Amino acid sequence: MRRSSEDTKSAILAAARERFGADGYEKATIRAIAGDVGVDPAMVMRYFGNKEKLFAAAAHFDLRFPDLASTPREQVGTAMVGHFLDLWETSEALQVLLRTGVTNEAAAERMREIFATQLGPLAARLCPDPATAPTRAGLAASQILGLALTRYVLRLPPVMAMTREEVVAWLGPTLQRYLTE
Repeated sequence: MRRSSEDTKSAILAAARERFGADGYEKATIRAIAGDVGVDPAMVMRYFGNKEKLFAAAAHFDLRFPDLASTPREQVGTAMVGHFLDLWETSEALQVLLRTGVTNEAAAERMREIFATQLGPLAARLCPDPATAPTRAGLAASQILGLALTRYVLRLPPVMAMTREEVVAWLGPTLQRYLTE
């Protein structure tokens, strides 16, 4: 069955996310990704150029922060935890980045870039001293990424057993402190 070029490109990206997530950056190959989609490896190269560019496209991610202007200041931490839980539970790309980022420098750099350019400005708007925003964003990221690693990658039973409400109740105050106090 013939696909449109956009459908083919989307299928390649989906297969790449799956393959990078399962095999890691080093072990994933253009040939395997092409095989997963049922296309020639040259087609993958045509759309993405090389493995690094394919990974960058597969790992593209917008954290899509909610507008916190109407959120009471004392609830920012819980709102952020809820938002990140939604992202981790629905975004294959973010999980691929996390899995790959622990073993691949390019993926780690992409993750650093996402958090610095997207979480950093949010921290600057929320914190009392904008000069501390990079540190605050880094600490908030440490909590968010630590939770994601233990809950969605390592799948530690005590963390997996927590309900959404429990995760928000435990982690919300920590993010609140990092971002606003």
